[in-house]
Amino acid sequence: MTQRHEIGLDGLLDAVEATSPVAAVDVFAQRLSERVGAEEVSFLIADFAGRTLVRLTPSGAEGPRREGAEQVPLDDAVLPYERVVVEQRVQVVPRGDGGEGGGPVRVLAPVTARGDVVGVLELVLPEHPDEGTTALLASAAHALAYVVTTERRHTDLYEWGQRSRPVSLAAEIQRRLLPDSFTCEAGQFTLAGWLEPASTVGGDTFDYALDAERLYLSMTDAMGHDVDAAMLATLTVGSLRNSRRAGHDLARMADTAAEALTRHRGGFGYVTGLLLAVELSTGEVQAVNAGHPLPLLVRDGRVRQVRLGADLPLGVLPGAGYRVQRFRLRPGDQLVLLTDGMLERNAAGVDLPGLLVEHRDAHPRQLMQVLTAAVQDAVQGQELSDDATALCLRWNGAGDHRSASAGASTARDA
Repeated sequence: MTQRHEIGLDGLLDAVEATSPVAAVDVFAQRLSERVGAEEVSFLIADFAGRTLVRLTPSGAEGPRREGAEQVPLDDAVLPYERVVVEQRVQVVPRGDGGEGGGPVRVLAPVTARGDVVGVLELVLPEHPDEGTTALLASAAHALAYVVTTERRHTDLYEWGQRSRPVSLAAEIQRRLLPDSFTCEAGQFTLAGWLEPASTVGGDTFDYALDAERLYLSMTDAMGHDVDAAMLATLTVGSLRNSRRAGHDLARMADTAAEALTRHRGGFGYVTGLLLAVELSTGEVQAVNAGHPLPLLVRDGRVRQVRLGADLPLGVLPGAGYRVQRFRLRPGDQLVLLTDGMLERNAAGVDLPGLLVEHRDAHPRQLMQVLTAAVQDAVQGQELSDDATALCLRWNGAGDHRSASAGASTARDA
């Protein structure tokens, strides 16, 4: 199939800029359809659970459809969709009697930004695309990820598309505390997080942020359930982010969060947490452990706990003080942070060390799906009694040597 694949994406992006944020994806799809001669173009957005695609822009629609949108489960029954999400490669499959030999084909392209799966771009073409057209569609899908990331700031359309089930007030608050993207790929590392909420939200959060020298990670678990736990989590995450953006070190971040909980909650409620700062030039990790479950380290095919001394949870005792402890990551290590919902109660049947070893070569994004599925299997369809949250950091190795000697004399291997 010969297409005008030499044409760049500038015209597509210009058309998006000229329209409403609500219509941005529709306009993008329409212009792409015209460019490659597609019979149909659709965008399917991944839901929050990562197990379903929701068809947000059906081909030919006058804007997005909210009611009765098609949902495509990511399982073996619809293998091409799952494959494109897992493998992150364009898939070309026959439509009817089409395929390599002729006739219409369905093209599925991953809509992904820095490893975060936004969804799938689906096109029906009259015949099998040539190499140049396939490359253009892959680039268009990549550009679409950034379109969605940008335009979602201005409309609830994409948020709606990601909700495959009703959301409680507590869950709404909790969701706002999580990072916009659950996955991030950079030169030195790849990370992915996940939160499987309980039937009554348990107050779990995770967060990350990157600057020129460090990657900051946090995982917290607020006491209690529902809105009360969500409010504790709000104070904690708000304080941690404010301190981080003010340039404070980990000890001061923990102290300030503990003080905020004491001041505004009057001693009623506490939060466990792990705060980490990873030096990008060395792999040295600074850590504060506020009464939280220990991280797990996957190294050389084995899993063990990173031994960190535990200080009091945040908000238990004013002026308690928090220690900064250190260890070092090696290239190929995977560091996994968990909340107790992954370790106790009705998720206790999950063999976490076994799963981490078995899937140590999987992308952290896929590992999160494995752990989520294992927790769901362990509870046998029942509602979780506590949030189950995990975050995996795969350390690829130092890539910026501007401060390679920093902390080298004080860090120990984990």
